[in-house]
Amino acid sequence: MPGSLTISHHGAAASLDHTDAVRLATVLDELAYLLTIPGPNRINEAQVAALCEGRTPDRAELADWSRALAAELRGRR
Repeated sequence: MPGSLTISHHGAAASLDHTDAVRLATVLDELAYLLTIPGPNRINEAQVAALCEGRTPDRAELADWSRALAAELRGRR
């Protein structure tokens, strides 16, 4: 079913039902938006660094990843 998701990485799988997958997709789309807009509502560099978990902060890559994952959760990829 589009929007349903199972995540597993060498352990127990985590599942999202359709409603939660749609909600997560909305959050990821909003994150991408806040990464790319100019002005005071934009996510700042310290926040981007925290979201990149120790990797070199890359605002554009994180926005693209967020949009792609949101599309996949919605079954549009």
